[in-house]
Amino acid sequence: MSDHSHDLPFWKKYIFSVDHKMIGIQYTVTALVFLAIGFGMMLVMRYQLAYPNQPIPVIGQFLGEPIVAAVENPDTGETGYVLTGDGYNSFGAMHGTIMVFLAIVPLAVGGFGNFVLPLQCGAPDMAFPRLNMASYWTYLPGGILMMFGFFVKGGAANSGWTSYPPLATIATTGQTIWLLGMVILITSSLLGSVNFIVTVVQLRAKGLSFFRLPFFAWAQLVTAFLLLLAFPPLEAAGVLQLMDRVAGTSFFDPGGLIVSGVEQNTAGGGSPLLWQHLFWFLAHPEVYVLILPGLGIISEVIANNTRKPLWGYKSLVYSAIFLGFMSFIVWAHHMFMTGMGTTLSTFFQATTMIISVPSVIILTCLIISLWGASIRFTVPMLFALAFLPMFGIGGLTGLPLGLTASDIHLHDTYYVIGHFHYVVAPGTIFAMFAGIYYWFPKATGRKMNEWLGRIHFAGSFVFINAVFMPFFFMGMASVLRRQFDQTETLHGAAVQGLSVMSTWGAFGLAAFQLPFVFNFFWSIFAGERVGANPWHATTLEWSAPSPPPHGNFLSEPVVACGPYEYSVPGEAEDYTMQSPPPATA
Repeated sequence: MSDHSHDLPFWKKYIFSVDHKMIGIQYTVTALVFLAIGFGMMLVMRYQLAYPNQPIPVIGQFLGEPIVAAVENPDTGETGYVLTGDGYNSFGAMHGTIMVFLAIVPLAVGGFGNFVLPLQCGAPDMAFPRLNMASYWTYLPGGILMMFGFFVKGGAANSGWTSYPPLATIATTGQTIWLLGMVILITSSLLGSVNFIVTVVQLRAKGLSFFRLPFFAWAQLVTAFLLLLAFPPLEAAGVLQLMDRVAGTSFFDPGGLIVSGVEQNTAGGGSPLLWQHLFWFLAHPEVYVLILPGLGIISEVIANNTRKPLWGYKSLVYSAIFLGFMSFIVWAHHMFMTGMGTTLSTFFQATTMIISVPSVIILTCLIISLWGASIRFTVPMLFALAFLPMFGIGGLTGLPLGLTASDIHLHDTYYVIGHFHYVVAPGTIFAMFAGIYYWFPKATGRKMNEWLGRIHFAGSFVFINAVFMPFFFMGMASVLRRQFDQTETLHGAAVQGLSVMSTWGAFGLAAFQLPFVFNFFWSIFAGERVGANPWHATTLEWSAPSPPPHGNFLSEPVVACGPYEYSVPGEAEDYTMQSPPPATA
């Protein structure tokens, strides 16, 4: 497999590339930019919640209407800019959308999946390289279009990341742009998921049976099936809601709808609950689209840094498959408040309890893998170790939300935000950081600085808990999740100190991302040079040079053993590679 990438012009090599590695890097960098944008929105929202109606320092003047409104300080005569209610709603809707659909999923699947999966399968590229390029160049315009909503009259989408009708169908033009962006982003995910499935099924190296695949590859395969099966209903629903907004149809709008005292001139007869069913039929599998790639990354890091095989490898695989199947029959636990009846509520309550079982099995396997291990406390391993209890907290706090009796009290409170963010922030995002530090040498041929990584980890671990732990107590105090000013209620004012704590935790978390940003870009050019396998790992991607050439491998890999052959008795080294690199590598 020769390296002919140097013959390509710049725009084909780096922009419209069909090489899965470059596309994975494009996804990673773009998703990290969107992650920073979504995080910035969260900081503005948290400042408003901690200090209601106080001028936003420094950046307030740059946000513009309708996000902020100018106010004059009667004492000093100075003009300040405060976040408006409409601005808060737009930031809330776009923060959720950006983080889920533009940042974490593209990073976990588009970034890590594209770069690592073909290498772990021993494939020269994705099965459909041009389809892969089309996937990225559908994702980026979709994200840019969605951000364009901030520049139209009335501002960006402001009906929550769930876009519930009828509120969403009477919202400003930004909601139409949001729907168009969602349809484009869903198309991108569908293109990618087909590619992933065919690559794993058809392009595995000789000797690489399904049960010799690393768990990361299994996690990406199950995730691809979730995307392929769950996204089409939401894409159809998005088109129907778009028609409700621009063509006068009434798929989701009920009859006799009155807005600000004026009856709406629509045909009526639609069902707002139909949208909820179609949305959550995607959005609960979406939770596992977020977390399964993260679990795959954590598995690779733990196996490598414990120097022993993963405990219960087949249990991990079967649990991931069962998790994917069950994720399609629990969606209505988000809808207990809709009056679906006790029979249906009991069914979805039971399936929600059942789906926690494979999650517990996976977490248990990873924890037991630590037992008796000679642990190397590298930066990826620090993030992996922190992931385990954080994901555990996220899972355990979700159980009361799956029970009809307790969900009535906790629904739509900050408790829900605390639960979901513990799964996604110190959960999935910590896994993403572990993956970046772990596979950075494979992508660049250099390691990121260890001490900057440790500073990044320590600060992130402390402050991310300071951000999200108070939410559980605020939720149990009945503070509503989309409330612009919680001090307007007695129970909200009583726990306002927790909101202030969370806000300062968010700013502390932001400060500790600066070492990571510097480390990431500095290490690309000046990091310590390393060989093909600096971690002494076993899986196929480490048989390729770092960075891999076009075609990935210097000779066709042949797999002779399982993915985690660490500390095998009688072997000279404490690791046995699935396919040792050729002597010339």
